[in-house]
Amino acid sequence: MKNFLLPHYFKTIGIILVLVGIVFLVLYLKFNLNCTTNVFAVISVFLENRYFSITKTNIIDEIILILIIVGFGLIVFSKEKNEREHLNVLREKALTKALIANTLFILFSVLFIYGGGFIGIMISNLFSVFIFYLIYFYLSIKRYPHEPDE
Repeated sequence: MKNFLLPHYFKTIGIILVLVGIVFLVLYLKFNLNCTTNVFAVISVFLENRYFSITKTNIIDEIILILIIVGFGLIVFSKEKNEREHLNVLREKALTKALIANTLFILFSVLFIYGGGFIGIMISNLFSVFIFYLIYFYLSIKRYPHEPDE
């Protein structure tokens, strides 16, 4: 089966993007990092609902999310340094487990987390599937480091 994974060096680029995103996140939360500029918004809901308009906003939060999501995407969709055939099976199993874990995470959040905390959980849900996938994938690689004997 042909796999369409990126070359391994994209994993390094992804790690750098995630780390830069985390640094910006800390600066944004701790020091109120701000970069206000005009942006094109398909939908803008602040004081009034506006559609397909130019609006002024702090774009740091969008930059942070883009860095983290693209970074995790590059990490997840890159080959391992020593890519072996059996890793495809481990990837499939890790993806299944990640989707189940993420679904349970969302259900728990809907039942027990309210208000602003729920908004934070939904934002973290943008990349939580990636995190669950990476945890399950690398744990399974540690558990089954070599191709099983057939």
